[in-house]
Amino acid sequence: MNILIAGANGTTGKQIIGELSKNPQMNVYGMIRKEEQAQTIKELGGHPIRADLEENVDKAVDNMEAIIFAAGSRPKTGPDKTTAVDKNGAIKLVDAAKKKGIERFVMLSSVGSDNPELAQEGMRHYLEAKHDADEHLKASGLTYTIVRPVALTYEQAIGKIFAGEKVDHTNKFIPRADVAAVLAQSVTEKNTFNKTFEIFSGTLPIKEDLYNI
Repeated sequence: MNILIAGANGTTGKQIIGELSKNPQMNVYGMIRKEEQAQTIKELGGHPIRADLEENVDKAVDNMEAIIFAAGSRPKTGPDKTTAVDKNGAIKLVDAAKKKGIERFVMLSSVGSDNPELAQEGMRHYLEAKHDADEHLKASGLTYTIVRPVALTYEQAIGKIFAGEKVDHTNKFIPRADVAAVLAQSVTEKNTFNKTFEIFSGTLPIKEDLYNI
């Protein structure tokens, strides 16, 4: 399977490439904006593709069979960049996938994006952008999976999660490495198809919990 990772140079994106490249049946392509990022993608076992979510992405999805959107603007870049990447960039990639006949699309979203109006002011714009991207994907007709993790950490992977349509995320965390594993496994786990779910660190192995979601 040829699979494109948007946001490949980010922490979670790199971990997704590392996860997927372990599978000999996966040909993993990492979308990058800068040529100097290409070597990192190669070292992780992926193939770099130059493309920018703020520009045309049609060529980046040529010959792909699945897409994982793990891109995201950083808080310090401001609301304009959040709109450009987290909302418009995601929507653009969904539309490109639909135009090229790519049926499988996995979206990294966030807890709280179902009701962004309830968020604290500092997070509201970000969650509104995620909400709009999620809704566009759900309405696209693609076979989607939308993964909404709680607060992310840089700790080592635990390999165990709790997943549910709606979870109590108070004081809950999850390592980025485990989120990457969830996204990677969701690509082919049919039980996640056309579902939106939230995750945090739990007690069940990832594959088992996704199978029972």
